[in-house]
Amino acid sequence: MLECVEDRGGISFMVRVVPRASRTGFAGDHDGVLRVRLAAPPVDGAANDELIALLAEALRIPRRAVEIVHGHNAKSKRIRVCGTNRQAVLDLAALGLR
Repeated sequence: MLECVEDRGGISFMVRVVPRASRTGFAGDHDGVLRVRLAAPPVDGAANDELIALLAEALRIPRRAVEIVHGHNAKSKRIRVCGTNRQAVLDLAALGLR
């Protein structure tokens, strides 16, 4: 199950990205971390931008409500989102299993 922490009106969780995937989407969770495939390469922040856009669209929140708190240049990232609830974040892991 995806590990989420509620803090200061937002929800934080860990993401493990797979850049240069054949398509962008969620790949479920593994050991409490959300796995996300990104078609964008990890060059000039393209993968980070695509990750933020994907999460914002899936959670139906503005892009400015999604923030990469830690791990800008790493595959493992801590994400913080505002304007959504814990269950919506937990449901992201289930999207990869469909």
